[in-house]
Amino acid sequence: MRTQAAVLWAARQDWKIETVDLGDPVQHEVRVKLAASGLCHSDEHMVTGDSSFEHYPLVGGHEGAGVVEAVGPGVETLAVGDHVVLSWIPACGRCRPCVLGWQNLCENGAALVTGGSLADGTSRIHLDGQPVTAFCLLGAFAPYVVVHEYSAVRIDPGLPLDKAALVGCGVTTGWGSAVNAGGVAAGDTVVVVGVGGIGMSAVQGARMAGASQIVAVDPVAWKRDAAKDFGATHGVPDLAEALPLVTEITAGQMAAAVLITPSLALGELITPAMQVAGKRGRVVVTAVAPTAQTSVTCNLTDLTFMEKQLRGALYGSENPRTAIPKLLDLYRRGDLKLDEMITSTYTLDEINQGYQDMRDGKNIRGVIVFD
Repeated sequence: MRTQAAVLWAARQDWKIETVDLGDPVQHEVRVKLAASGLCHSDEHMVTGDSSFEHYPLVGGHEGAGVVEAVGPGVETLAVGDHVVLSWIPACGRCRPCVLGWQNLCENGAALVTGGSLADGTSRIHLDGQPVTAFCLLGAFAPYVVVHEYSAVRIDPGLPLDKAALVGCGVTTGWGSAVNAGGVAAGDTVVVVGVGGIGMSAVQGARMAGASQIVAVDPVAWKRDAAKDFGATHGVPDLAEALPLVTEITAGQMAAAVLITPSLALGELITPAMQVAGKRGRVVVTAVAPTAQTSVTCNLTDLTFMEKQLRGALYGSENPRTAIPKLLDLYRRGDLKLDEMITSTYTLDEINQGYQDMRDGKNIRGVIVFD
């Protein structure tokens, strides 16, 4: 079939709306008609070149939800008519990491950097006969996608798909960074650095885990204010101002967890983040860093003698097959805010405006809505 898609031809270019040919699902694949796709910062890193990638052109998008329209041979877990959220890391449930409960580290995730599909290594998307990469094996900046069944999680059909799309990446990543990687517990003080889509979800995760004080750090004033609606108790523009504040509100005990969730993770953030953390405090790096960055400054004496911890978190250290339904159930019960996270909606041909709004600090999360 032929469909529209937002294609990136190379780094440091705009998204271009193209008409592409989408092939039929092959073994273990399904075709999904998407209702919505979130504008996540990870796609922006492909534009800026902060994430190095060799397989252009590509159809972006990895945060989507829709309805299964067709299934290929051998599909065991999905059927036509199922409502699904796309998972940007496939989870087979069978490899060693999956069996150990680390679905976010599924061995099939290695295929994300190959440029080919999980099913057979080829591309289901073509443009003028040229194969086009589906970003994160999804390519959700298009109204139709063909994905492996490992990359789609069935959800309750009564849930609104435009809200459900958010748990495909940002919400699960942020919430899990607080609850899983951050180990937030009742009474903790938590600092969240950057309150966009992931950071605002980290605030919510910390709140639901019982944190008594949550400090939102962001240079954009209205985002700091909005964070209080999601559970933050304080707001400051940077970590330099967070240090005296956290010292005061904890009587010098400092934060139990510091969650690094800005638009870009930089090595220079680690030292001030570690300073804000208390004894055995966890500093969790969730945001994407430039691929070429290898330098981080950190006081190793402080690390050792205070038993502080520096951790990475991918997909919130969550198991997407259980996390996505769990978080949507929290939304249904009114405990997790999703409606309020969508600041603006766009059509597919407005994608570049959507990302400009993100750069300008206007959105918590922008969402493309398809007909």
